[in-house]
Formats: sequence, structure tokens, C-alpha cells
Amino acid sequence: MRLSRGVPLVAATLVTAALTWPSPAEATAGHDGHCARQERVRVPGAAFQQSACLPDLTTTALGGTPYTDTADQAGLTARATRTPSGVPGVQIDGYFPDSSHFNTTHGWRHDAQFVIRLPDRWNGGLVVTGAPGTRKQYATDKAISDQVLAQGYAYAATDKGNNGADFYRDGTRPGDAVAEWNSRTTQLARAAKDAVAQRYGRAPRRTYMTGISNGGYLTRWQLEHHPELYDGGVDWEGALWTADGPSLLTSLPAAVARTLGSASEEDLYAVGFARGSEFLWPYHEQAYWGVTQKIYRAEFDPGYDPSCPGPSAGTTPEQILAPCASDAAYDFAARPASVHRAVARVALTGRIGRPLITLHGDLDALLPRRADSDVYARMVDASGRGRLHRYYTIQGGTHVDGLYDTYPDRLRPILPCYRSAFDALASWVERGVKPPADRTVGRPAGGDVVDACALGGTASAR
Repeated sequence: MRLSRGVPLVAATLVTAALTWPSPAEATAGHDGHCARQERVRVPGAAFQQSACLPDLTTTALGGTPYTDTADQAGLTARATRTPSGVPGVQIDGYFPDSSHFNTTHGWRHDAQFVIRLPDRWNGGLVVTGAPGTRKQYATDKAISDQVLAQGYAYAATDKGNNGADFYRDGTRPGDAVAEWNSRTTQLARAAKDAVAQRYGRAPRRTYMTGISNGGYLTRWQLEHHPELYDGGVDWEGALWTADGPSLLTSLPAAVARTLGSASEEDLYAVGFARGSEFLWPYHEQAYWGVTQKIYRAEFDPGYDPSCPGPSAGTTPEQILAPCASDAAYDFAARPASVHRAVARVALTGRIGRPLITLHGDLDALLPRRADSDVYARMVDASGRGRLHRYYTIQGGTHVDGLYDTYPDRLRPILPCYRSAFDALASWVERGVKPPADRTVGRPAGGDVVDACALGGTASAR
């Protein structure tokens, strides 16, 4: 099986597109009508920014240009996914001051890069996201940006301040790199609101936070810590961090052990992996489990095995994706209190302050639903915020939609359900139409599985 199907945590960072940045004159040539005021929009706090007036802000037109990076989107969507086009507007690319240099996009070699897109036909809203996994700012252009731009929203995305398989080298204390993800997202949300106000003459009427995988984690964290910035969010299989578990550091060691021949299927079931997901495990052994465990363990627990991954996760794809043998025996519960304190710095609480819709595939073989979103839903309920939360399990969904192309008879893409959930959130926030109660969204027997999904049910009183 080809590894190019996409790994949201790492693999897409192994290839960096060589982008040639056109001059401002080239970027605006022939489009002066709707670009007349673009030079007046300044992103607060940015160390550098460059604006371009574009006839179409969607990936339909931007593929192969410096304004997106299709390589970094690999595997996140099914091949046949339909995307909109024909959304003219202004794109602003730039970066905030930062001391790390993992992101080589545009040849800048500078982290804290962002993209802000401002469509000509604005509906008064703003959508903010952070990159999934260790990808960069263009990663969700096809999965998220295209659709929300077509609906009239402004869009802003961040690379989270560090990226790539060596992201754990950023910062000085364990947990610093992940903590920066949260602060960079907050920084971008505030700056994007100001940029929107400059472009359109008024602040956004609604601001939504959303994201996939680590972007889903950011969504949860932002709605817990900065509800004043947002009106709601959609969390697509967000990663769960809790000081004492569960987290990927409590589920992935068993997966690494199985990869290395020292664990059974029952061991994986015991830490949350779903029965019925076994057909996905060989791929995850090659592309997900080993690298994910070692780099996140290095982020929070560098003292466990300083020799692996060491100062780098590797210089070749084979080295990067290879597991550390020591991780097969990793026991998060037994690690020193300092390790748990490092995770606690970025841990979730469930105390959301705005409406949140969570989606998670029942066949997720990287972040098992039972050890992740099931737990987070209980955390939200325990915090007394259940009325603000809806949780939909997507039958046949797995961590990346690209795997649907390999297993169309067993999987379904989550993206169409995500789009339905986003529309449901907007109706909830803006018109008071409550979404259906928590439920499992069944895998349809036929029809347009790639582009259609009905959440089902009727409005809930919860």
C-alpha cells in the first residue's frame, strides 16, 4: 500500500513544494477592480505579509500556484471529492515573529506562517483553523477553505508555529511546542478579525473555530480557553490530551508493540482500537503508529529514551516512519510526575464556552474513538456543558478520507458529514435551530457517499 495516501500527523511534511512567489504587480494584474484597497489591510503583529488579488481563491484555481500546497493536503480527502470554484478575493500570506524555522514554504524558512483569504462576496463570517498533524497552513484548503469561501466566509489558517516530524525540537521545556499551537491559533484569530474589519469596514458578525485531528484539538482548546473569540466550533476527530490519560501516549504503545511483534489484537482492543478496524492496521503500522508515538513522546517525555528519536526523527522517510523499539514498552501511567505536568500544560477539560459539534469515525485507527472523542464527550457532560455539545460517530469513517479510495466497500469519507455539521452549527448559532441529538451516522448503502451526508434525526431539546 502506498504511503502517499497521507498521514495527517507527519507524512505530508516529508515533501515541501518549491514555490515561486510572483511580484505584487503580477498577482494583481487584470483584477484592479476588487483589489483597489488590498494594500490597506495590515495583519496586526505580522513580521511580514504579502497580499495578492486573485480571480479564484479555491484550490480549483490555485493548484500548482504559490497560493496553496497540494502536497501538504495529500490523503485528507477522497479523490472524487467535489469542490467549489469561482470565489474571487484577496489572499494574504505572511508570518508572525518566531524563532523557529521548520516551515520552508515560499522559501521563507520561518514558522508561524499564516494564510488569510478575504472573498469579494462576504457573508459577515470568519472561519479560523490550525493545521492537522504536523502539516502547514495550506493543509485544509481543499477540506475546509474551499467550501467556507464559497459560502462567503473569510478564512484564516496557521501552521501552529512549528511543523514537520522534528516539531518537538521547538521550545525549551517539554510541552512547549504543543503549547505554542494554542497561542498561535489565538494570535491568528485576533489578527484575522482585525484584518477582516479593515477589508470590509466592520468586524465579523460570527467567528467559527474548526479543524481536523490536531486542528480538532485546537478547536476544543480554543472554545474552552477563549470562548470570547468565537461563536462556535466543529471538531473533526480532535486529538485528546489529558494529564493522566487517555491520550495517544496511552493507546499507541500497544500499536507499536504489535508492529514489533510483541502485542496481540486483544492488547489493541484493550486500549480502545475498534473491532472491525483490523484491515487498516497494516497501513498504520507502516505510516502512522511508530512515528506518531515517538515524536509526541519526545515532545512530552524526552527523558524516556534520549537516543530515539534524538535530535531528529530522521532524514529519510524510512527513518522518520520507523518506530522506536523502546516505545513498545512505554507506560505513560508509570512515568514521572514531571511528564504528566508537561501534558497538563496543554490538557483539555471539557469546559467549552460555545456550541461545539464533534465528529469521529468509528474505524479511526490512529486516534481510536473509544479512547478519544467518547472520553471528551463525557468530559463535556461532567463539566455541565452538555447542552453546548453534539457528538456524531461516523460509521465507516477513519482518520483520513483518502483511505476511502483504497477501501470504498468498507469506508466512507467524513468530509460530507463535516460539511453538514458545519451548516448545522451555523443554524444552531445564528437561528437557534438545535442539531440532532448525539447519534451514530450510518454508512449509506448507496448514493453519493463521497459528497453527501445527512446527520439524521430532528432538532434536539438538549
